[in-house]
Amino acid sequence: MNEDKRWLLPVGIEEELPPAARRTERLRRRVLDLFEEWGYELVTPPLIEYVESLLITGDEALELQTLKLVDQLNGRMMGVRADMTPQVARIDARMRDQRAVNRLCYAGTVLKARPDGMQGSRSPLQFGAEIYGDAGCDADAEIIRLMLAALEAIGVNDVYIDLGHVGVCSALAAAAGLDERQEHELSELLDRKAEHEIRDYLDVQNVSDEVREQFTALLTLNGGLEVLDEARERLGEVSGVVKSLDELAKISTRLSAAGVEPHYDLAELRGYHYKTGTVFAAFTPGVGQEIARGGRYDDIGKVFGRARPAVGFSGDLQLIARWVLRDE
Repeated sequence: MNEDKRWLLPVGIEEELPPAARRTERLRRRVLDLFEEWGYELVTPPLIEYVESLLITGDEALELQTLKLVDQLNGRMMGVRADMTPQVARIDARMRDQRAVNRLCYAGTVLKARPDGMQGSRSPLQFGAEIYGDAGCDADAEIIRLMLAALEAIGVNDVYIDLGHVGVCSALAAAAGLDERQEHELSELLDRKAEHEIRDYLDVQNVSDEVREQFTALLTLNGGLEVLDEARERLGEVSGVVKSLDELAKISTRLSAAGVEPHYDLAELRGYHYKTGTVFAAFTPGVGQEIARGGRYDDIGKVFGRARPAVGFSGDLQLIARWVLRDE
């Protein structure tokens, strides 16, 4: 390689120089201090694990994002973490001597095969917090409030929240007789708000006009709290839908008491492959993608022998530092 090329880094891999590195570290400390104030305990998972421990969600996107290599000591396949949640689930499963509910947090670099979004890095500094062992709506509301508090602590004040529930789409899919593959393919179209593609896809599946209208209704069911009432009127006859809407209503009551008014979007389906309840994302003007996201993923630790309710969020600290706080 020519000397003038040696300084080049792989596409999507960045380094931070002074004073940017100092600022990012300062933000990381603020976040971790806040997590500690809220009663969350810090964990530091390893950068590399065996792939069977990392790829536990069945999420094809996560598998494609995970870089793999062979352990020279035993020939087993290892992966570089692309997301810390599977690792935290494993840690929770091992903490059998701890209290019934675990509140865990982290901040560290992950590595992705490709960047997430136009402004995303392949080596984001992921920070996040998770609650294990609490299936109640209070836990969902707490995680959302903590996410907002963390963003505020690092200087992001103009934030709005999209809040949805995968149970609504799942109930419609079950009523329509869609299999798992069809359900996941349709969820991806819904998350992209691709109305014409959704209609074409449902035409191919030979579903009824009523089912087609129910799914396309999800695209219009977004806005304030009134969306939940409208959803009850339009979709309430489908088994399972009301239960999901009731959960959102309970969470709304708790968030409102804390002065948080989210934007409801029933086509918000990020992480549909492994999420089991609420899904949410935080946005801020000037950034063309979410700056933090999360949801409920109950029983994620089942493969480790400890199936437990779980809810959490994560974000990319470097993305926020570069694109949200870049002028500070």
